Amino acid sequence: MRRVQVFDVNETLLDLAGLDPHFERVFGDAGMRRAWFAQTIQSALVATITGVYSQFGAVAMAALAMTAEQAGVELREEDRDAVATQLRRLAAHPEVPGALERLRTAGLRLAALTNSTEQVARAQLEHAGIIGRFEQVLSADMVGRLKPAPEPYLLAAERLGVPVGQLRLVAAHAWDLAGAARAGCATAFVARPGKVLDPLVEPPDVVGADLAEVADRILTVDT
Repeated sequence: MRRVQVFDVNETLLDLAGLDPHFERVFGDAGMRRAWFAQTIQSALVATITGVYSQFGAVAMAALAMTAEQAGVELREEDRDAVATQLRRLAAHPEVPGALERLRTAGLRLAALTNSTEQVARAQLEHAGIIGRFEQVLSADMVGRLKPAPEPYLLAAERLGVPVGQLRLVAAHAWDLAGAARAGCATAFVARPGKVLDPLVEPPDVVGADLAEVADRILTVDT
């Protein structure tokens, strides 16, 4: 089956390490970036479960304030603005452009599906130089429900004009893969450093250490 390949954006395609200098400056520890992003995901999940929608950027900035308070650090407005601005200016992981191009050259349809707003996602992908690889840039904001709720994956199927079972969600996050699988998608795991699968979730049929390996296996399975 020639599935449509749908890609998560942050961490899967783009390297959040570009934020590290800001976290080093504000917290004195670049590693606090991981604590902040984990808090962002936790806050997003709580909002989704309790049925209260906020745009992902607002969730991320609230999580930044929480992380600063937990660390006993004063978060200034300019610090918040610097992180928000840098989020739109992240580089792609080195292997990403080539891997996407190989998939597209093989005739596979590619789309992006992110919790960020469409405006932010387009700015991110344009800055990273990869927006031209995707036929559509889709956002959970379009349905007012953040991944891993089923609505964003079903939106992607609708907008791309295929049954949900004909989508493959490619992501570096176990929670995203769980949402996609339970909405009916095939899945592929990009096992970035520190990322692991949830043993309680049905395993993806494609796994690779980076997007280059994942692309090789997608070409074997879906073409």
